[in-house]
Amino acid sequence: MTLEEELREFPVTGRFLFGRLRHTLTHEERAAIEALPEQTQTYEGSSRIVEAGSVCNRSSLLVEGFIIRGLEQRNGEGEKRSALSVHVPGDFVDLHCFALKRLDHNVDTVGPAKIAYIPHEKLREVLKEKPHLARLLWSSTLLDAAMHRQWIMKLEQLTTPRRIAHIFAEMWRRLEMVGLARRDGFDTPLTQADLADMSGSTAVHANRALRELRERGLAEFRRGSVVSDDRQALETYADFAADYLYGEGQLALQPENFAV
Repeated sequence: MTLEEELREFPVTGRFLFGRLRHTLTHEERAAIEALPEQTQTYEGSSRIVEAGSVCNRSSLLVEGFIIRGLEQRNGEGEKRSALSVHVPGDFVDLHCFALKRLDHNVDTVGPAKIAYIPHEKLREVLKEKPHLARLLWSSTLLDAAMHRQWIMKLEQLTTPRRIAHIFAEMWRRLEMVGLARRDGFDTPLTQADLADMSGSTAVHANRALRELRERGLAEFRRGSVVSDDRQALETYADFAADYLYGEGQLALQPENFAV
């Protein structure tokens, strides 16, 4: 099925695993996923949907918008957030909450967002009755872990401009997978402060890094969008290789390994 066909029949969950393993799902499994949410909620602006340490009895699937998972700590200058990951539509944001019941970090929407909430009771039924679907849900959390490992490595290896370039390159590929990118970039509600939190820098350093990317002709960050006329140059500068996203390259997920 094309993405348009998926969204026509499964408007809430049609982007889940699209570009990776969605084609291994049977129609029955697609319908089962679409039936999981008990509530869909729209947020007009940035909101905290999971507080670190709070008990959670449901998990979240991002339908529209962006989400950041982050840790906060106080220092001499106040409270500082470290963004651990960013989520795009189609992502199951906090499936690990199903097993852990409490998270060690916060989950926040960035700008407007639409989220489908799935009670853990329904996830238990999936684990019991639909082992193939359960395996794919587990796989989605492993994809999150792969991206997290890449972020840790790039945080250590790259300068701030190249880290932000890597964030742009990754988000562009991920949004492209789910039909939300343009040929010259993508739309995003992220701010310079968000990029600073995501790249382990300050707002001042993030501003300088964005200026450097613009002056190099690699990317321009305007409020609401990232624009690049040379995607290949951006990815080369960022030392970005998409394999770890498991959608293409040597690590692309093979359907025969996920047969029903």
